[in-house]
Amino acid sequence: MAAHMLRWGCAGRRWALAYVDGGSCHGLGAPNDFTLSGMKGQSSMAPQPLITAQKPRKGEHEWAAVVGLEIHAQISSNSKLFSGSQVHFAAPPNSLVSFFDASLPGTLPVLNRRCVEAAVMTGLALNCRINKKSLFDRKHYFYADLPAGYQITQQRLPIAMNGSLTYGVRVGTKRSQVITRTVRIKQIQLEQDSGKSLHDDLRSQTLIDLNRAGVGLLEVVMEPDMTCGEEAATAVRELQLILQALGTSQANMAEGQLRVDANISVHHPGEPFGVRTEVKNLNSARFLAKAIDYEIQRQINELENGGEILNETRSFDSRLGCTMPMRDKEGKQDYRFMPEPNLPPLVLYDSASLPSGADLQQVINIDYIRERLPELPSVTREKLVEQYGMLPEHSFTLLNEVGLLEFFQNVIKETRAEPKLVTSWVLNTFLGYLKQQNLAVSESPVTPSALAELLTLLDGKVISSSAAKQVFEELWKSKSKTAAQIVSEKKLELMEDREALEQLCQAVMEGHPQVGRGGEPCLPGGWSQSFAFTLLRPDNSPPRREPVRGPRSAVSWCRRGAQEKTALSLCQLP
Repeated sequence: MAAHMLRWGCAGRRWALAYVDGGSCHGLGAPNDFTLSGMKGQSSMAPQPLITAQKPRKGEHEWAAVVGLEIHAQISSNSKLFSGSQVHFAAPPNSLVSFFDASLPGTLPVLNRRCVEAAVMTGLALNCRINKKSLFDRKHYFYADLPAGYQITQQRLPIAMNGSLTYGVRVGTKRSQVITRTVRIKQIQLEQDSGKSLHDDLRSQTLIDLNRAGVGLLEVVMEPDMTCGEEAATAVRELQLILQALGTSQANMAEGQLRVDANISVHHPGEPFGVRTEVKNLNSARFLAKAIDYEIQRQINELENGGEILNETRSFDSRLGCTMPMRDKEGKQDYRFMPEPNLPPLVLYDSASLPSGADLQQVINIDYIRERLPELPSVTREKLVEQYGMLPEHSFTLLNEVGLLEFFQNVIKETRAEPKLVTSWVLNTFLGYLKQQNLAVSESPVTPSALAELLTLLDGKVISSSAAKQVFEELWKSKSKTAAQIVSEKKLELMEDREALEQLCQAVMEGHPQVGRGGEPCLPGGWSQSFAFTLLRPDNSPPRREPVRGPRSAVSWCRRGAQEKTALSLCQLP
């Protein structure tokens, strides 16, 4: 399929980014290759904001955007990749550093079995070919937080290759349709993390924390099959869910456990690919999408104004919403890759090649790991749609929000309400309250048990929908009361006794024969139509236009939502 198309249009010297399918980056395929070569030149355009997409017009130039990702995921392990030092976030600086981590002379690496198993599990989940023999290499470069002066990685022959990641992207005017995209996985490799440099501008000095040095990483290299920021962010989120489901990484981007580098270029369709820029260390899916879309727009602006794109590394400033240059990559850096002399080749086995009598504690069986893979997010979504009859986009929302699926399932277990009712309340009311107050699911004042009780009352027609919303609001404010207690205290139960309803209506109407509203024509007994409807429908719905002929004909309305408290409060009107 053709690459994703963008076009430009001049508007006050700002170049409009537009997509061929009318403002969405979906519905089109992606290129199959990515180039590193290109023109040299100096950037001359100041950063400008991204402009709203427009529909293309005949005769205007078109652009194809190309996006590839390199993702570093911290492996969930108690110790580091080549040493016995513990791994713990936010530990005191330099408190988790072994002799090997500090690169003291005479220390040797010892490979962590857990990290190897995590790499194999991730490779299998991403449909990769697991190499039974992989090699470790030294990648030489100098940073103050890299004590050895090199990083142990897998450049030549990684542990997994040639996989794919399938993810769903929402499209349409209301984003209610989900289409499937696939990005190719070039390779997955094991490597060390570096330490952390802490810059103290006040004292004009840099402090080094080596707690992170030597922590095991999975580097997932994706081919440039994506075309915009939204696709890239969705792919990263899907990978994050897979890693969390496998337990191979917590993938908490806020804690730096999942970091993304994005490679971006633009070109005219049918022409060689343009020069790429790399945006480093993006630790938020939202910032990733913004950085990519901005960089695409910046490159289009630059080229259309006669400039050239530099092969450079850039960073994203989330406050300004733009990318900034970090360092030039025109001169190819020589990392002086060489085989790691202190580590032999990593050899894995499957059931067919496993030596007879081999100690299972000393070898890793690929088939054994394959058989014990947990359920992946894609399978979970399919089950949700099939079991509960929900829409595919609802299943995506349940999985994408951290902790929401578990909350939903706990509500389902404890309520007699229909799954569709539970889905509606969890995704609309509950999630809406969370987003309004910027809370995580784990921080919700409403527990699954409390919501389950409320939905049971609603499903059993003990209360009306409007009353249920009042109860939910009270539950959100106070944890000390149950839904049943709130309903009882506020007298929100539906009245099902027809005679009691008639007596209630008759008593109120006889007690206020002259009450009317806005000069409307009064009904028999001195009641205006809208006032009678207000009495009988406490949810403030617009009054109906059919006549109200006294209390008996009003009972049908009253039974749908009238409450004794509402009627009695109206008795106090002057």
